[in-house]
Amino acid sequence: MNYTETVEWMFNRLPMFQQVGASAYKKDLTNTLALANHLGNPEKQLRCIHVAGTNGKGSTSHLLASVLQEAGYKVGLYTSPHLKDYRERIKINGTMIPESFVVDFVAQHKIFLEAQELSFFEMTVGLAFDYFAKEQTDINIIEVGMGGRLDSTNIITPLLSVITNIGLDHTQFLGDTLEAIAGEKAGIIKASIPVIIGEYTHETRTVFETKAAQTQSAIYLASDIQTQTYPSALKGAYQEANKKTVQQALTVLKSVSNFDITESQIQAGFENVVANTGLLGRWQVMGDQPKIIADTAHNEHGLRIVLQQLMEEPKLRLHIVLGVVNDKDLTKILPLFPKDALYYFCKPNIPRGLDASVLGQLASDFGLMGMVCDSVSNAYQKAREQARPDDVIYVGGSTFVVAELF
Repeated sequence: MNYTETVEWMFNRLPMFQQVGASAYKKDLTNTLALANHLGNPEKQLRCIHVAGTNGKGSTSHLLASVLQEAGYKVGLYTSPHLKDYRERIKINGTMIPESFVVDFVAQHKIFLEAQELSFFEMTVGLAFDYFAKEQTDINIIEVGMGGRLDSTNIITPLLSVITNIGLDHTQFLGDTLEAIAGEKAGIIKASIPVIIGEYTHETRTVFETKAAQTQSAIYLASDIQTQTYPSALKGAYQEANKKTVQQALTVLKSVSNFDITESQIQAGFENVVANTGLLGRWQVMGDQPKIIADTAHNEHGLRIVLQQLMEEPKLRLHIVLGVVNDKDLTKILPLFPKDALYYFCKPNIPRGLDASVLGQLASDFGLMGMVCDSVSNAYQKAREQARPDDVIYVGGSTFVVAELF
């Protein structure tokens, strides 16, 4: 198989949660551990920072990677999902894993992958760890896919763990209270490994401190630490919390390892994060006159902050291209959106996508009015046609809506 055929095989034969939802969710680490053992346990060769959280873990991971690149280290970066190319998930110093490595990995291990019935995500984690080990990276930033305790990435023993924040998302898997979700994400806290908590509530702080006490792990509450954050290429208002988390994580990293990172390198890493790592879709301005903003925020916790910033944008009228997946609790999300915007409802082109007409009907119940479009591209084009130079177009609701823009 060539690269295109290989990736298609991975997508279609073995489902991924982002595409199909619950049927792809695995409730233990048996398969991941079996694959790691089959590969010779490459994860044991890696020095890592493990990053979990409801929102912000992607931005936090990219910021950490960018700073470490500025400090001269060879940095592996594992994130999910991807927007344009599957290989965005696995990078070293901002360069995506070669197509040839993906093809050779699947060809070499295909019999095992099929026999073990590995999921898309389990395979990808194994591929990333194998690649980073073979390339002898200095440090690896590993983003949790979902949750933490049972996530396939949770076979590593990192130098430190980072939990950005807790919100109500993926409740069908992680629990329907903040405490329950915090408990799942706290599952990445390892014995005697320090943990940085980005943001917390009264309920989640108790969960984190209890787990840290059980594992005898030093715990740092980044939001409580008074520090000046540096300017960043990431302009979303929610990035302030992520930057504080990253700065605290780097301080702790220097105290527990031999990594040498200067303040000027932190500043450069923040300023150059997009160029260094290729991060896309975080309050990304895609055009002017009209101003076009795309953001991957997709749950109540993230959308509340993004929409507040959107309302502060100077504009005559706001146009919103909106699509969602079918397992979101829209009664929590739709009330956040402004009623005076013009909406273009669409369905992201994945099996989990919610039909645009259904979204439009549900949205009308909350006073959100607009047109139903037959695709993301059509919705975007309609918004471009309707918007005047002094208007703002926002594209969001789902990572997969933003992905189709690219």
